[in-house]
Amino acid sequence: MERVYGRPVGGLGRAERCGDGAAVLFGGSHAMKPSFRALPSLATGSLTLLSACVEPEAVPAPPPAVTVPLEVVSAEPWPELDRLFQRTEGWIGADGAHSVVLGGGRTLWLFSDTWVGSIRDGHRTDAGIVNNTVALQRGPLESADLAFSIRRNETDGTPIAFLAPPDGRGWFWLQAGAVAGGRLHVFLPQIERTDDPGVFGFRSCGLWLASTADFRGDDPLAWRFELAPFPHAEFTPERERSFGCAALVHDGFLYAYGTEDVIDTFRARHLILARVPVERVSEPDAWRFFADGEWQADFRRASRLFDGMGSEAAVLHQPARGRFVIVYTENGLSERILARSAPQAWGPWSEPVELARCPESRRDPLLLTYAAKAHATLSSDDELAVSYVVNSLDFWQVARDASLYWPRFLRVRLRSP
Repeated sequence: MERVYGRPVGGLGRAERCGDGAAVLFGGSHAMKPSFRALPSLATGSLTLLSACVEPEAVPAPPPAVTVPLEVVSAEPWPELDRLFQRTEGWIGADGAHSVVLGGGRTLWLFSDTWVGSIRDGHRTDAGIVNNTVALQRGPLESADLAFSIRRNETDGTPIAFLAPPDGRGWFWLQAGAVAGGRLHVFLPQIERTDDPGVFGFRSCGLWLASTADFRGDDPLAWRFELAPFPHAEFTPERERSFGCAALVHDGFLYAYGTEDVIDTFRARHLILARVPVERVSEPDAWRFFADGEWQADFRRASRLFDGMGSEAAVLHQPARGRFVIVYTENGLSERILARSAPQAWGPWSEPVELARCPESRRDPLLLTYAAKAHATLSSDDELAVSYVVNSLDFWQVARDASLYWPRFLRVRLRSP
C-alpha cells in the first residue's frame, strides 16, 4: 500500500533563544534522530554575544578598475542540469541547493528539506522528509558524477538528517558554505516548530557553524564535523539578524553575507555583511561587520547594504569583469530572480537587474518559487547557472506531483563588454 510519512511544519513567529553549546563532533558512525518539515526557510535564528570594544578597521579605497554592469541577453531553462538531480529512488527532491567548490574537481551540494523514498507514476510514495542532505559532484558538468548521501539511523535504517543540533532542539537547514583556511565551513540555521498548525509554523532559535578539515574523502557521511554556536546573530519580535545566506572567500577573508529583517506589518529584509580572516573562522572574536564604511566588532551595527534581499543567495567574483555578483529571489518568496553587481565584496551594490521570472506561481496560486542562487562551479563571466525551487502551500500536492520540489536550473547569458 502506498504511504507517505512526515508532515509539514511551518510558521513564522517569535523566536526563543537556544542555550549556549560547546563545540561538538558529528560524523563517522554517529547517528542522530530524524526530524521533519516541508516548507522553505524564510528566516534564520541566532544566539547573541556582546562584542568587545575593538578599534574598527578602515576599508581601503577601491582600485581604479572599471566595473562592467550586468546586462541580461537571455534566460532559458537548462534541462541538462535538471536531469542531473532528478532521481526516482532514494533522494527524490529537496530545496536549498547551495553549492561549495571543494577543489580537485569536486563540488559539495547542500540541501535542506529532502524527500527520501520512491517516485511511481509521477508521485512520491513510501517517502518521508529529512531536514537536510548533501551530494558530492565529481567532474565538470558534461561528465559529472553526482552522488547523494543520506544518513540512516543505525538501529532501524530510517533516513535521518545529515547534521542535527547537538542540543536536541529542532533541526538544521543547510545554508552557504566555503572552504577557508584548509577547512570546510557550513552555516546552520537552527529551526523549531511553533504552535501554528499552518505551513509556516516554524521559527528560528539559533545559528551554528559546522567545520571540518576532513572533507577530502569520497563519502561525506564519514566526514567529522565540529559544531559550535555562532554568536553574532539575534532574534526579537521586531528584528532578526543572521549570517550565512551566502559565503565567499576573497583576498584572505571569508565573507559571510547575512540578513537583517525588520518585522512590522510586513517583513522587510536587508543585506548585511561579515568577514573574518580565513585562518580564524572558528574564533568568534575575530569576526568583523561592515558598518558605515568600516569593519566593526559589533554585529548590531552592520549597515544595510540594500533591501528586498532573499533569505538565500550566492555571491560570485568575476575579476575579468571587475565585479562581484549577488543572485537572489526578491524578498525571499517571489517569481522574480534578481542580481546586483559591485566593484568590491561589500559594495556599493547596483540597482537590481531582473535575470528571470519563474512562471510556475502564475500557473498555480498555491505554488511558491524561492531559493534562487547562482553556482560558481557551473558559471562563467558571461553565463550564470541559476537554480530555484518550486514548492506548494499544499504539502500533499508536493507528494502527488513529483515534478515539484527539485532544484530547477536556468542558463542566464550576460552581455560581454
